[in-house]
Amino acid sequence: MAKKSLTIFILMLCLGLFVTGCAKKKVVVDRDRPSAQRSEEASRLEAERAAKEAREAQEAKEKEARIKEEEARLAQKAELEKSLVAKKERGMEGEVFETKLLKDIHFDYDLYDIRRVDEEILRENAAFLKKNPQMKIQIEGHCDERGTSEYNLALGERRANSTKRYLVSLGIASDRISTISFGKERPLDPGHNEEAWAQNRRAHIVVLSK
Repeated sequence: MAKKSLTIFILMLCLGLFVTGCAKKKVVVDRDRPSAQRSEEASRLEAERAAKEAREAQEAKEKEARIKEEEARLAQKAELEKSLVAKKERGMEGEVFETKLLKDIHFDYDLYDIRRVDEEILRENAAFLKKNPQMKIQIEGHCDERGTSEYNLALGERRANSTKRYLVSLGIASDRISTISFGKERPLDPGHNEEAWAQNRRAHIVVLSK
């Protein structure tokens, strides 16, 4: 009888331990689940905050870039207006203004091909014109004093047109460019030597008013 009671006692003890173990295990599981949810929620909020900060930083950067671009445009416009000097004679399509911001190119004797040394000058002129898309220009073709007036008028025209074609190849619309030849009638240097002649064989760019 005592042995039977001992066996029952042991079985009840084991059962109690089993139930207690299950209960503890259940408590641990129930306790960990809200903690995981809180961690996931915190991660989500942190990601949203980081994304918002990145978006705001990008918007601020873009706004700053727009402000600088506008400031540069206004400064360039002011520089251009300050550089313009009206010429006495009118151009092909309106009043003509001189500006040092558009540079001349020069030609070899009796030729109208664009020299390699002048290609960079024309690229700079094209870049300037692209920044001022409303600007129209007139290209003047000039020659030195040698040769007849008729021959030099034709040569000056070829030089002006050659310069125009090169600017168009760089992306400048052809309807923004007019050409005119002055032949040998308007020398930049009145001298009668090689140095003066080299200065006078040129394509000169002026600005046309609207």
